[in-house]
Amino acid sequence: MSRRGLILKLSCHDQPGIVAKVANYVAGHRGNLVELAQFSDQLGGKFFARLEIETMDLDVDVQDFIDGFGTLGRSLHADWHFRRLPYRMKTAVLVTKTDHCLNEILWRAELDELPIEITSIIGNRSNCRATAERANIPFHEIEMDGDNREAGFARIREFIVEQDVELIVLARFMQILPNDFCKDFAGRIINIHHSFLPAFIGANPYKQAYERGVKLIGATCHYVTADLDAGPIIEQEVDRVQHFHTPNDLVRLGRHCERIALAKGIRFHVHDRTIIDGHRAIVFPD
Repeated sequence: MSRRGLILKLSCHDQPGIVAKVANYVAGHRGNLVELAQFSDQLGGKFFARLEIETMDLDVDVQDFIDGFGTLGRSLHADWHFRRLPYRMKTAVLVTKTDHCLNEILWRAELDELPIEITSIIGNRSNCRATAERANIPFHEIEMDGDNREAGFARIREFIVEQDVELIVLARFMQILPNDFCKDFAGRIINIHHSFLPAFIGANPYKQAYERGVKLIGATCHYVTADLDAGPIIEQEVDRVQHFHTPNDLVRLGRHCERIALAKGIRFHVHDRTIIDGHRAIVFPD
C-alpha cells in the first residue's frame, strides 16, 4: 500500500454491466486496475466490490477522477467510498488489564502489516501503561468505576475527537459502551470477544468451558453496535481442545485466537476490505 493510488468500495442493487462500467471509467482516464474483488448476493439482490486503482498515469487530477465517478455512481444508485493511497489510519486502542491483544497490534504495526497510527492507548486500569510507554505511545488512564462511568466515556470521546481518530479498537476493554457512543462511531469500533457467548458468560468463561468439555475454542472480531457482542462479524478464529487440556490451557488457546482474529479484523478494516451490510459484514480477504 505504499504506491500512489485509490481504493474504491461500492455497493448497489445487482444489475448487468456494473463491472464493465466501472472498469471502463477507470480505463477511460488511464487508471490501472490492479485488484478487483466482487460479490453478487443472489439472496439479497445486492452487488459489492472493492477495487484498487493505480493513479500515476491518470489523465486528470485525482480529485477530479473521484468527483467524476459520481455520475456513474448515481446512475447505479450505489453507495461508494474512495480512499487515497498511501495512508495511515489514526487509531485509538482501549484496554483494561490484559495486554496480549495490544501487543499483537503494536507488533504488527511495527512490521508495517497494519497501516495505522496509534494516537493513544486508553485504559480504565493502569496495567497496560508500561506496554504503551515501551512503544512511546501516550497512555491515558481514565477512572470509570461506579459514578465515574459517564464522565469516563465523555473523556474518551474528547480524545477521539481531538486526535481525529478514525478507528477505535477494543483490545480486551472490559466496559460496555453506551448506546450513543456506539451510534456516533458506528462502523468505526472493532471489538474482540471469546466465542463462548452467550453460553458461557461472566468473569471466568474458560473454567465454564472446561467443565462442559468443549471441543473447540475461539474468538470473534466484530463491529460494535448497541446490541452487546452482536455486531457484524469481521473475522473468527478457532482452535481444537483436547481432553488433556486444563483450564489454563484453554486460556492460552483463547488468547491466541483473540490475537489472530483481532489482527486480521483490523487489517481487513484498515485496508478497506469490509463493507457493512445490515447485520453482517462483507469481507474481501487479501
